[in-house]
Amino acid sequence: MKKLLIFCFLICLLSSCLEKLDPAKLKNTTWELTELTGKTLPENAKATLNFGDSLNVTGKSFCNNYGGKAEMSDGKVSLKNIYGTKMMCQETASEENAFLTALNETDNAKLVDGQLKLFKGEQTLLVFKKVNSTN
Repeated sequence: MKKLLIFCFLICLLSSCLEKLDPAKLKNTTWELTELTGKTLPENAKATLNFGDSLNVTGKSFCNNYGGKAEMSDGKVSLKNIYGTKMMCQETASEENAFLTALNETDNAKLVDGQLKLFKGEQTLLVFKKVNSTN
C-alpha cells in the first residue's frame, strides 16, 4: 500500500510538470510586465503583452511598440518574428533590449497563480500580471 501511495504521488507530481497551456486562455488578453530577469523595471515606463484573437502579439516595450506571433505546439507557447519600432529612448534602452531579447527567446509559457510566466527552458524570463481589457 505504501508503494502505491508513493507511485500515485509521483504521477501527480510529474503530471503537474507536464501542464499544457490552453490557447483560449490567452486570446484577447492584456498583460503588464512585473518582473524582468536580471533587471529593475523602470518607474516611468511600462511594458505590456497583448494577445489578439488569432494569437498575434502586440505591446509596448517601455518606449517602443512591438508585434509578432505566438505559436502553440505540444501545449507550449513560443513567440516568433518579434519586430518593433525604433525610437531611441536612452533612459529605458537597456531594459527594452533585455525585454525584446527575452520575448524572442521564449519557448514556453505557464499561467501560475494569475500570472503569465514566460520561459526559456526551465529559466523564467518574464512575469506578467493580467490587466483588465477595454474591449
